[in-house]
Amino acid sequence: MKYYAYVLRSLKNGDIYIGSTENVENRVMLHNQGRVKSTKGYRPWELLEKEEFSSRNETVRRERFLKTHQQKALIKAKYSVAT
Repeated sequence: MKYYAYVLRSLKNGDIYIGSTENVENRVMLHNQGRVKSTKGYRPWELLEKEEFSSRNETVRRERFLKTHQQKALIKAKYSVAT
């Protein structure tokens, strides 16, 4: 089984969301359908990147690392839209 850590950006307000799943395409669809409570109000979402792992434990470790304040700031800077 493969697992993925992924990064989404809200097209509504530019917020970044980081998560993990076994099926990225299905999970992004759930986010965009409003079926994920924490992201429902910020739809639509676009997938910015995903990373593949062979174990759930490894994936969760990566997700937690990406959610640290410094890493999240780097991700926001990487994908910021010039205004």
